[in-house]
Amino acid sequence: MEYTPRLKKKYQVEVVNNLKGNYKSVMQVPKLVKICLNQGIGSAASDKKQIEAAQNEMTMITGQKAVLTNSTKDISNFKLRKGMPVGVRVTLRGDQMYEFLDRFVTSTLPRVRDFAGLPLKGFDGRGNYTMGIKEQIAFPEISIDKINKITGMDVTFVTDTNSDDDALILFRELGLPFKK
Repeated sequence: MEYTPRLKKKYQVEVVNNLKGNYKSVMQVPKLVKICLNQGIGSAASDKKQIEAAQNEMTMITGQKAVLTNSTKDISNFKLRKGMPVGVRVTLRGDQMYEFLDRFVTSTLPRVRDFAGLPLKGFDGRGNYTMGIKEQIAFPEISIDKINKITGMDVTFVTDTNSDDDALILFRELGLPFKK
């Protein structure tokens, strides 16, 4: 018997059944395509250990190896040269995406300080939602004793719909706690 993530099963059974009345075909029901996590490290140009630490933390959080992002041009005011690492990123798809979303909703968001629901202003007009997390210690995979600097990250949820309203309905069905 093959393992299927809980949220993927919920999407296939409940969410599609709840939303298919709004569309002509079941194939038009919006779905989550990928989740992108991005973490910029401002002072990484001078400290290589900080980039490695950020890469290891992102790998622990997602369960997938993080990729370094490099600068595209020289900026002398920031002491930055072209090709220097300035951050880390991960793109999750498939089962890993659903597993991450499940952990994110059930264990990470309740640990965020002063959390009162996700703001609705994070939609981009094309059905994608982006939010920021101020502290990486909200993730249960990160041990607070082993980090030397608290950094934030951006999380982007990409859907296959072009409507923010359809995406909001999908995210609410998947369990993301938006503000009323």
